[in-house]
Amino acid sequence: MELSEAVMKRRMVRNFTDDAVPAEDINRILELALHAPSAGFSQGWSFVVVRDEKRRKEIGRIQGEDDHYVGVFGNFVSKAPVLVVACTNEQVYHRRYREPDKIDQDGKEVDWPTPYWFFDVGAATMIILLAVVDMGYAAAFTGTSDPDGIKKLLGIPGEYHPVGVISIGKGAKDKKSPSLKRGRKGLDQVVHHEKW
Repeated sequence: MELSEAVMKRRMVRNFTDDAVPAEDINRILELALHAPSAGFSQGWSFVVVRDEKRRKEIGRIQGEDDHYVGVFGNFVSKAPVLVVACTNEQVYHRRYREPDKIDQDGKEVDWPTPYWFFDVGAATMIILLAVVDMGYAAAFTGTSDPDGIKKLLGIPGEYHPVGVISIGKGAKDKKSPSLKRGRKGLDQVVHHEKW
């Protein structure tokens, strides 16, 4: 599949069949994610793959699907046969930017006006979402509403922050998000040339 086709086909799918997703497919998807850009090649992301049904249901509960999604989309987080919890580690970036090739001329770590650890895990997540489409699957991303609950359930170390859950499986007929009624913004609304 061409990249442009994967981009145009990608959308958040909130219903999945019971079909399994082979481990080798998930591994291939995650191998591609490792090619995302990262500040200073810090690669501060990590991913927890969850297949166990009981654990998926608990993640769905922590994500609030029983309260928030059930009336509109159903239990789509826990219904997916594979969940990938995307995590980032801010400290990896601080340690990297204290290394000799990254410190400033005063021997100090650079200031971080933008928290690139979030940008980088977002870039890796986008690669996952596109790779899922490229391999004939569907996915949805939900931001983590209770990071501490997810960390406790999955034994995620203290330095790591779970930013979201990617539900992956074979897509089934689902309801489109009511947010889509807002319409996609045009280039003229978001692109500025030479200056704003």
